[in-house]
Amino acid sequence: MNLCIRDILDYLADPGMPIESTVDKLEYGNPDSTVKGVAVTFLATQEIVDQAKNLGVNLIISHEGIFYSHWDKRESLKSDPVYRQKCRTIEESEIAIYRFHDHIHQYRPDGITKGLLCALGWQDYEVKNFPAASILAIPETPLKEVILYGKKQLGLEFVRYCGDPLMSCKRVGVLVGYRGGGESVIPFFEQENLDLVIYGEGPEWETPEYVRDAVRQERKKALIVLGHAESEMPGMEYFSWELQEKFPSIPVHFLPEKPVFQIF
Repeated sequence: MNLCIRDILDYLADPGMPIESTVDKLEYGNPDSTVKGVAVTFLATQEIVDQAKNLGVNLIISHEGIFYSHWDKRESLKSDPVYRQKCRTIEESEIAIYRFHDHIHQYRPDGITKGLLCALGWQDYEVKNFPAASILAIPETPLKEVILYGKKQLGLEFVRYCGDPLMSCKRVGVLVGYRGGGESVIPFFEQENLDLVIYGEGPEWETPEYVRDAVRQERKKALIVLGHAESEMPGMEYFSWELQEKFPSIPVHFLPEKPVFQIF
């Protein structure tokens, strides 16, 4: 039996997990088209759309918004040449694109965080789970070794960090994506007695400055900043495996994107 795009979307928009206001939606395409193949990615960039077309798939599942904003604000881009060319590329490819952000973050545990912990091999170290954070108790390890291990496991050329590279880390908080704001992170340091927080990104004048002051006061606190995409891509890759298991009759590909920033 042929699967329609709508069948995949019905699975993604789990009716047992209703969300009142969501960015999850079909951005392009006909939901009644037969599915030839699916590409799962962190963000459907111009390059990802080209790759998907070359693979012969006709559905992209993108975690982040495809037009440079969390909320759909494409009306303000109508005359922009980059936006217009990307629109043409998508339309000519005849690929459907579905934004899949809120529902996967509503999974318990959070589907994106789960994928990151599995990529790090730390899923068995979780001792407490919050909607936006996981608390881990890892074997005592110097911060420098945690950084080197994380880079290797995630295939990263670099991360940013604050703290003494020789300090010992055991209690670790993990927050993916844009969850690194001080209001979210700083209370965890005290309430959960954390040595280290690892997150995707957040305002640089908040949590990093808190850690800087803590270190100056000779408190053993540290921070590792992975990058937004770098913290969430493992979760989308993990989801692609789950989707393939759910729909074994169609090919499901995970398409990673190269880092957006380069170091000069």
